[in-house]
Amino acid sequence: MIETSLVLLTGVAAGVLNSVGGGGTFVALPALVAVGLSPVTANAVARIALVPGAVAGAWVYRRELAPVGAASTTALTVTSVIGSGVGAGLLVCLPASSFESASPWLLAFATVVLALGQRLSRVVSRVLGRSAGMSSRSVLIGQFFIAAYGGYFGGAVGILMVALWSVGLGVDAAAGNPMRIAQLAAVFLISGVLFLFTSDALHTPLFLAAMMAGATTGGFAGAHLARRLPARLLRGVLLTTATVTTALYFLRG
Repeated sequence: MIETSLVLLTGVAAGVLNSVGGGGTFVALPALVAVGLSPVTANAVARIALVPGAVAGAWVYRRELAPVGAASTTALTVTSVIGSGVGAGLLVCLPASSFESASPWLLAFATVVLALGQRLSRVVSRVLGRSAGMSSRSVLIGQFFIAAYGGYFGGAVGILMVALWSVGLGVDAAAGNPMRIAQLAAVFLISGVLFLFTSDALHTPLFLAAMMAGATTGGFAGAHLARRLPARLLRGVLLTTATVTTALYFLRG
């Protein structure tokens, strides 16, 4: 019961983080590994469990969706679905040892993006200029690769989306949050469905149900809280969690 309660509370935290600014995988994945799941199984369980929370957050923001540059909402969503399917397929097809070896480095990459993403966006924007902006094709190509990364791993995928849109199109992070949540839901949905049938996530139904219930509650509540809580405070908590998690994964070997 203690482990199940931990997973439930972790699900709430992950759902809130995904709705507010991204990074729910940073708390969901290590918590599931801590209760005894392998990294691959933990990744699959986390992805499936976070789907309802992401969808709940997208539902809250459904009336605030706006196209990203010249790319339509439909085109962006279809690209996210295809990219996520490719990434999830790689996770299923490649040996489990590949993910276990890559996961610390993926966490490290996501942590660096989280820590420096906004600063890098400003620097690159000044260097490249924003007058012309990215074309629709460039936005969709970038979205495909980010979604593929999200389908395979998922950590900080929403943050990567905002960074791409900010650098290429000058989209404000707050203004792009509704579309970020919608695309996050698309990425998690397609990879989650695939993992549901191809992984052993259903072998741990109690943990899956607990995290799913928590993430759904957290995703719905987080979408409402996103407009009220200080973004700097939330980002600081998330960055601390990401740094500690990455260090622990490297120490595990």
